[in-house]
Amino acid sequence: MSVSSVSIPRTREVRPALAEWMTHQRWYSSAGVEPGALPELSLVGVWSLVDHRHQVALQTHLILDESGADPVLYQVPLTFRSSSLLGGDKALIERATIDGSPLFIYDAPHDPAFTRALLGLMLDDEHERGEHSDGVEVTGHHALTSGEVRVTDSHVLRGEQSNTSIIYDLVHLNGKPATPVICKLFRALSDGQNPDAVVQSALSDAGSRLVPRSIGSVTGSWADPRQPGGHASGHLAFAQEFIPEVEDAWRVALRSAESGESFGALAFALGEATAQVHSELARLFPAREATASDVAGILSSMRERATQAFADVPALESEAEAIEGVFRMAEASSWPAFQRIHGDYHLGQVLAVPGRGWVLLDFEGEPLRPLAERSEPDVTLRDVAGMLRSFDYVAGTLASTPHASAAAAWAHEARDAFIDGYSARSGLPLREQRELLDAFELDKALYEVGYEARNRPDWVAIPAGAIRYLANRPR
Repeated sequence: MSVSSVSIPRTREVRPALAEWMTHQRWYSSAGVEPGALPELSLVGVWSLVDHRHQVALQTHLILDESGADPVLYQVPLTFRSSSLLGGDKALIERATIDGSPLFIYDAPHDPAFTRALLGLMLDDEHERGEHSDGVEVTGHHALTSGEVRVTDSHVLRGEQSNTSIIYDLVHLNGKPATPVICKLFRALSDGQNPDAVVQSALSDAGSRLVPRSIGSVTGSWADPRQPGGHASGHLAFAQEFIPEVEDAWRVALRSAESGESFGALAFALGEATAQVHSELARLFPAREATASDVAGILSSMRERATQAFADVPALESEAEAIEGVFRMAEASSWPAFQRIHGDYHLGQVLAVPGRGWVLLDFEGEPLRPLAERSEPDVTLRDVAGMLRSFDYVAGTLASTPHASAAAAWAHEARDAFIDGYSARSGLPLREQRELLDAFELDKALYEVGYEARNRPDWVAIPAGAIRYLANRPR
């Protein structure tokens, strides 16, 4: 029996088994659900893909969660099979019986029928409409690449949190291996274009070798009761070149610090790469001079972050006056132009690719910020500060080891080399902007200390030490 002969129930209610399953997924971020209780979920739309083998029903459910103060719309792809998926036990959400026939419901990114169809939607520029007059419309887009490939295998990348990433192994139609692809399926949907897809696609299409090659994307429009007009549009998925068997810069840096090897040359090259990407972004997207309103808005957010940090770590309140002094000096500084930036830059967002050098990833911006804010022009110093903090984190992780003293010196050298590389490539002497850069680095550390206090209390000392140093550093 094929699944097409099975009646799949369609109501606005979300099945209890699915609701229970959602609350245990890493991408589920809604707050306000009591322990043991199910969230308040409703189905607001469905879009489908076609399984050309006619064995599997492929439906992506758009599910609104109104359990917390801020409703969240989730994208939940499901596959419905009349028999079990080989090796799919961990992806099974529910085994049901419909009209006397068995129905197996799976988390779709683990089902090859779905992954094949999703990539095909992009490479073939297909268009799909939602079911039952939901108002859902979905369109695939391929980038400057050939669609003449075949999927040989796929699997879900482990460790993902806010999204789900699918790795594809591909071959050309002549049987020769093709470059693997990684497709990021966005789980929490918001109205507006996703900066990860927009920025990386623009850089890739312009010929930049400092980002993975863009493969394609899925955009759509859907019903969204959170929006004033009841409708929203934006990105649903984004695919790019996957670079296998390489390490991210965090692992390379940590190994360097542990072994006592200099990271200076690599940090200098990373500074150059960062400056080059910023230069490319300034050419590809609108930039503008900083206004008094821009400066006031950023300083206001910095002060709010400091207030929250004092609440999270009360011992830091003794630094309040010194911190405010840093912010006042930044306020009086000359501010650079505002442009598109990475937005969540650290060593984990960079790959070390043999023969290619550093490659930058994940231009989605800070996940906790609203999507619209992450697409706004910002100050490149925010990215610089993020990387400087990342070097300090390498040293901080070794603080309780015999490598502690050497690691502190390692971080100092890496920071200086990164600044030198950035300044050399950009022509902008960062050390002449030290007061402003200190404010952005302090702001990042204030964010970090709140995160660590809530999630990894043993790590609080790393950003707390940076806050005390930056607030009181002689100027």
